[in-house]
Amino acid sequence: MLNPFFLQGSKTEQGLIQDLINEQLRMYGVEVYYLPRQFITEKTVIREVIESEFNNAYPIEAYVDTYDGYSDNPTILSKFGIQALNEITLTISRERFKNYISPLIQTQPNIKVSSRPKEGDIIYFPLGKRLFEIKYVEHEKPFYQLQGTYTYQLRCELFRYEDELIDTGVDEIDELISGTDLDEDKGPIGNLINLTMIGVGATATATAGIVNGGVRYITVTNRGGGYTSIPTVGISSAPSNGRTATAVAKMIDGIVVCNTNINPKSKSVQEVFITNAGYGYTTTPQVKFIGGGGNGATGIASIGDGIVGIITVTNSGSGYVVPPSITFSGISTVSAAATAVVSAAGTITSIYITNAGLGYTENPTITIGNPALSSSGNFEFNEIVTGSQSGVTARVKSWNSITNILQVSNIDGEFLLGENIVGSESGASHYLSKIDAMPTDDGYSANDEIENEANNIIDFTETNPFGMP
Repeated sequence: MLNPFFLQGSKTEQGLIQDLINEQLRMYGVEVYYLPRQFITEKTVIREVIESEFNNAYPIEAYVDTYDGYSDNPTILSKFGIQALNEITLTISRERFKNYISPLIQTQPNIKVSSRPKEGDIIYFPLGKRLFEIKYVEHEKPFYQLQGTYTYQLRCELFRYEDELIDTGVDEIDELISGTDLDEDKGPIGNLINLTMIGVGATATATAGIVNGGVRYITVTNRGGGYTSIPTVGISSAPSNGRTATAVAKMIDGIVVCNTNINPKSKSVQEVFITNAGYGYTTTPQVKFIGGGGNGATGIASIGDGIVGIITVTNSGSGYVVPPSITFSGISTVSAAATAVVSAAGTITSIYITNAGLGYTENPTITIGNPALSSSGNFEFNEIVTGSQSGVTARVKSWNSITNILQVSNIDGEFLLGENIVGSESGASHYLSKIDAMPTDDGYSANDEIENEANNIIDFTETNPFGMP
């Protein structure tokens, strides 16, 4: 047995060593931030963490033990893409962690371990402005000097962001995620979707004239099939003192007619819109569908007097996302109906007639539905935004009030065009105009190129590329 007259590590000796270590760390260390991971959602079977947050950051001194991960070339190309494998080993004081950080995090929700640093937590290294994830915590090195341990050795690897919520309240850290760090020319990191919002819109206006002997509407009697482009709608010429009507076809896919649409890219004629009703017809004109690569589509026309002949857009308006309602005011036997064409810029480019009405004695008044006439407020970083119709939520990563582009992540569904997007904290309210789910080309992504090359090997446009049964 050990000699009882010789101390093998008294409390005072252990305290002296701990004090000396603390002093050395303060003199030769670097002040880093410790970010404890809060586990929000886990899978019940394998305990995989699928949602976590980092809401706090605590400064603590650390000694850079090794930085071998920065030498040579730590970036590799693997089957998962480009991977940066920068590694660093830090040493922190056991006593400082126990007396300073543990009491602050032990009462926080969803903290698995508060008594020591744990794997999965994050270290912010200010010298390189980088986040490192703790991969292993060595708590017995040096090995029981005077029967005690005094430090934690943290083996860390460059943090790979996977939509975790990082909102510590420390600007230096949060700006790395939001992309607002003025010293770095980059945007937000993570899987982002761009939502283009509407500014202050303006209502479009239009006028209409009436004619006699014009085409009221065209009924599709057979959709046909096999059309790979929109066919031209041919209408019989009007008499010499009249004007020939014009129309355009609206297509639909997913309809198989005698296997003419076996190619998924082929379409059928769904509806016909009148762009000019013409005038002077005394008998019903014939309707034909010309070109487009398909066949079989047929339709019949109906004519009448006192109908809407042509609609002229006098003001294209702005801020439209979906076609607005079109109403006609005036005395008639049958009220006219129409649909608007909305451009990518949110304006009304034209109005097509679906039914020219009947029995108008004077030009009707056209009323076009309002776009999003108002928007207000600025979204805040990391706040939750909700779609007013879909109920879908997401986290704000950036907001540009000049371009009206909102970048979000952690989306739990699909937003609807035209719905109002509302911020939970800022109260900002803007209408959604466009959704861009394609990531910015970072020079490494090649999904489109790979898919195009694959199509050259096997024709995936066919229902069964290996032959019909």
